[in-house]
Amino acid sequence: MAASKITLLTIFSILTILSPVSQAKPVGFQRIKQHQKAQGTGTEPFVGVNIGTDVSNLLSPSAIVSFLQLQKISHVRLYDAYPDLLKALAHTNIRVVISVPNNQLLAIGSSNATAAAWVGRNVVSFFPDTLISAIAVGDEVLTTVTSSAPLLLPAIESLYSALVAANLHTKIKISSPHAASIVLDPFPPSQAFFNQSLSSAILPLLQFLSRTGSPLMMNLYPYYVFMQNKGVVPLDNSLFKPLTPAKEMVDPNTLLRYTNVLDAMIDAAYFSMKNLNVTDVQVLVTESGWPSKGDSKEPYATVENADTYNSNLIRHILDRKGTPLHPEITSSVYIYELFNEDLRSPPVSEANWGLFYSNSTPVYLLHVSGSGSFLANDTTNQTYCVAMDGMEPKTLQVALDWACGPGRANCSKIQPGEDCYQPNTVKGHASYAFDSYYQMEGKSAGSCDFKGVAMITTTDPSHGSCIFPGSKKVTNKKRQVVNSTQVSGAADSLRFVPFCSWRTRGVLLYIAFIILLLYIPLMTPL
Repeated sequence: MAASKITLLTIFSILTILSPVSQAKPVGFQRIKQHQKAQGTGTEPFVGVNIGTDVSNLLSPSAIVSFLQLQKISHVRLYDAYPDLLKALAHTNIRVVISVPNNQLLAIGSSNATAAAWVGRNVVSFFPDTLISAIAVGDEVLTTVTSSAPLLLPAIESLYSALVAANLHTKIKISSPHAASIVLDPFPPSQAFFNQSLSSAILPLLQFLSRTGSPLMMNLYPYYVFMQNKGVVPLDNSLFKPLTPAKEMVDPNTLLRYTNVLDAMIDAAYFSMKNLNVTDVQVLVTESGWPSKGDSKEPYATVENADTYNSNLIRHILDRKGTPLHPEITSSVYIYELFNEDLRSPPVSEANWGLFYSNSTPVYLLHVSGSGSFLANDTTNQTYCVAMDGMEPKTLQVALDWACGPGRANCSKIQPGEDCYQPNTVKGHASYAFDSYYQMEGKSAGSCDFKGVAMITTTDPSHGSCIFPGSKKVTNKKRQVVNSTQVSGAADSLRFVPFCSWRTRGVLLYIAFIILLLYIPLMTPL
């Protein structure tokens, strides 16, 4: 069985064909888009982030929200319904997926009253000030907590009834995230099907999702596909790297060409649903990412690969190209995850999926230029160090004094009458001083901490005539000065060189030659 599977995978990986088969737009997805537009939830795909809490020294809820806003993150998924964080997210336009932990399924699935109380406590108390967009019921229940599988749909239906009673069922979707392993034989996608031992749970769930216009939530990790099929699935396909036609994966049954593993995994889910006659449920990728560090058994868990995967993932989703099977609709994705969860158990990679450390310092700098405002801007070279929101002025003052004193930051611009004196606040002055020190230290690790009161951002904090040390505006200004100096020096040296270049001289000689040809007949004696 294993040998035949590898053979099939190999054939799928190396088969090439001249052109893909065109696909008609399914009526079901048109209905989904119309429903989304009518409810004001939007039809544009997005990239969000998961926020785990197994983190030492986790930022306060207000600091997390400020950080999300700085990074222009507009969609987040939580693994519970944390009241303090939901309160902090109010009036921010950040859309939130809240979750029912697996250990609460029994109570909610067994009692409508418990479900109604949960919705009242965690949804009605916050919505609409906090934009709760969906409820994720459990996490990978069918494959990790199989004993709770019979309770999954009853819990979902009880919570949905509570949403109906609160008249929120058209504004808040409800579903359950699943592991990719519920789909068997995912390569090629056209041969994929749901694990038949789970069909008694999956089919009624899909019918519910179809009836309510809710998505099929899937946790999809090309990293694990690559690790489990090394030598069969190329690394470049897993990382969204550009491929030659010979390296594209081609489904021999549909002739659809796949340039990356994630699209193939999404289409495998669509084909699996189609086999059960469900064609109007959209896939929402609730988790995807790549670890930046691993143990000796995980050599591909590196900063470079994590940066490549997540940067390309963001671009791929925001390019809105859909999948080969469904180019008309693009699945939104939540990156796993915002912060490294350093308290998670081994292997090493489990604690290293985050885009940022717990103090908001980037684990690596994403290359997302040209992909909208998500994560602010291209962070390849432009990062800044600023004071965190919610810090005590006395604590900030101590850090400010150190930066301008022993730290030797250039604080001249925050003196009275200078460009960055206003706003005349400790936080404003500290942000400038912190960035001055951070840039002076070459943005080195640990140079933006100041005992936990500073954070790195990719959003330029410059305002008005106050230009921060790390700003592109400063760089451009300096470049102009350098260039003017170079031009001046060049002019000095040109005093010893003829006034025109060899190219100009050639043109002049050519013109002179033409004039001479015209003039010679005039000189010929009659």
